[in-house]
Amino acid sequence: MGRRTLLATAGWLAAAVLATLIGVAAIRLVGESITGTPGGVRSQAEVERALAAPEPTPSAPVASASSSPTAGPSTTPGLRRSFSTPGGTAVAECVGSEVRLVSWAPAQGYRVKDVDRGPDDDAEVTFTGPAGEFEVNVGCIGGEPVARPGDSD
Repeated sequence: MGRRTLLATAGWLAAAVLATLIGVAAIRLVGESITGTPGGVRSQAEVERALAAPEPTPSAPVASASSSPTAGPSTTPGLRRSFSTPGGTAVAECVGSEVRLVSWAPAQGYRVKDVDRGPDDDAEVTFTGPAGEFEVNVGCIGGEPVARPGDSD
């Protein structure tokens, strides 16, 4: 019986080694898709194409692309204010008589084309996407950020 046990153990070890080698070979064959980024690393152009693929249908006519941003609720009364367009949102604050963009975020399918953060007499960010360009242009009046008409395409 000792010989059968030895053969069974040797067979079991051989099967375990074979299974391990097959597993390692499979991982090497598949490569980074298991251990790295699925689909590999994408370039900026590929990411922009992927984000633009499911183009949202504009809820307003394209002519509304020249409309001024609307003021949202103030995060700090008299100091910070949020401004929204279909292309994205920006938060501005007044520092004395000058305005500064605190943050900005494009809407889904849009990207930031240009930013003039300030502090200055006015600050602006331009978002571009499937429905055109939308600009958030702000200034300060009485220590509070206010929307100014911008040049949108």
